[in-house]
Amino acid sequence: MKTKALRLYGKNNLRLEEFELPEIKEGEILAHIVSDSVCMSSYKAAMQGSDHKRVPNDIDVNPIIIGHEFCGEIVKVGAKWQNQFKEGQKFTIQPAMNYKGSLDAPGYSYKYIGGAATYIVIPEEVMLCGCLLPYDGDAYFYGSLSEPMSCIVGAYHANFHIPQGTYVHEMGIKEGGYTAILAGAGPMGLGAIDYAIHNDRKPAVLVVTDIDNARLARAAEILTVEDAAKNGVKLMYVNTAEFADPVAELKKITDGHGFDDVFVFAPVKPVVEQGDAILAKSGCLNFFAGPTNPEFSANFNFYNVHYNFTHVIGTSGGNTDDMKESISMMEKGLIDPSAMITHVGGLTAAAETTLNLPKIPGGKKLIYTNIDMELVALADLEEKGKDNAMYAELAKLVKANNGLWSADCEKYLLANAKAL
Repeated sequence: MKTKALRLYGKNNLRLEEFELPEIKEGEILAHIVSDSVCMSSYKAAMQGSDHKRVPNDIDVNPIIIGHEFCGEIVKVGAKWQNQFKEGQKFTIQPAMNYKGSLDAPGYSYKYIGGAATYIVIPEEVMLCGCLLPYDGDAYFYGSLSEPMSCIVGAYHANFHIPQGTYVHEMGIKEGGYTAILAGAGPMGLGAIDYAIHNDRKPAVLVVTDIDNARLARAAEILTVEDAAKNGVKLMYVNTAEFADPVAELKKITDGHGFDDVFVFAPVKPVVEQGDAILAKSGCLNFFAGPTNPEFSANFNFYNVHYNFTHVIGTSGGNTDDMKESISMMEKGLIDPSAMITHVGGLTAAAETTLNLPKIPGGKKLIYTNIDMELVALADLEEKGKDNAMYAELAKLVKANNGLWSADCEKYLLANAKAL
């Protein structure tokens, strides 16, 4: 079967090509990809080529398919897996397989599996690692977002606290405590707010900071204070740029107690140091944001580390259980990560989008792999709709969903966009 896929041949060298897939073996599965959201990690792989720890050394002659946040449908199942997977079944994949200790992952390391493709061959190790995950949601893009959402789930599970006088690490955020998400009004921050409000282990108070009132206002429209209160969480949006002493003002919210859990969503030195300064006793700072500068550093108060047992951790990605949790919560309607998406496009836009990702403002860029379409910001659909009936209809659907992408948007786009 022929596939069209975006393949990496070297640094800054992505090519959209059509080629023949091999016949599947008894331990493999043939699948059709529908959606793939573009991750900053794909940009890093495209920039670094074989210098990337997951990318093979011979991609100049054996290129890999890029993209790892994908969702699709199973087409054909090899004999070994026919009792476990069925044709027509929707799926998504946990790319961090850790197969036999290897860093190899779909979207980085394989010739025939990656998200920026129409059809792929899923190798046996994906199933052996339990990383081919059934998905029963009503829209493919939710399946694509289950991987970035799992990074948030993993971060919340990774935080820990140590009761004084013990060596017990109590995992997870402090239930009924104070949680802060710094620089949290961006797309991933919205996912973190959503999860904090709607998962089983909740803080009593959740403070979200940013330095842009427009971003904070938009976050408050999507994830409201009223909905948080219904779920037992006091949610507050705070612009720290309005205070001469943000640390003092944030501490006032906790009546001087400090924050039990602080998530830092921007790799900015003053934000990290602010997070350190507002920690409570045994407070946990989670440095969620991934810096591009390998020399990035910030000051940390080691007096408090010694006497107040404050600590810092970092999480990069989630595991398979985190991904299963995010899928389950989406299927049940408990969380809605659609707020992450700010742009949509077809496979024809994937190369330019990936190579220029840091320069494109907004959040997640969602690629539908079977259509030919430029990358379009949701905010620009109405303007573009003046000359394009499809964009005009999409603009109406987005507006009807509080400015967010939706299952209705996806169904309309897939039915009306130019096929690749």
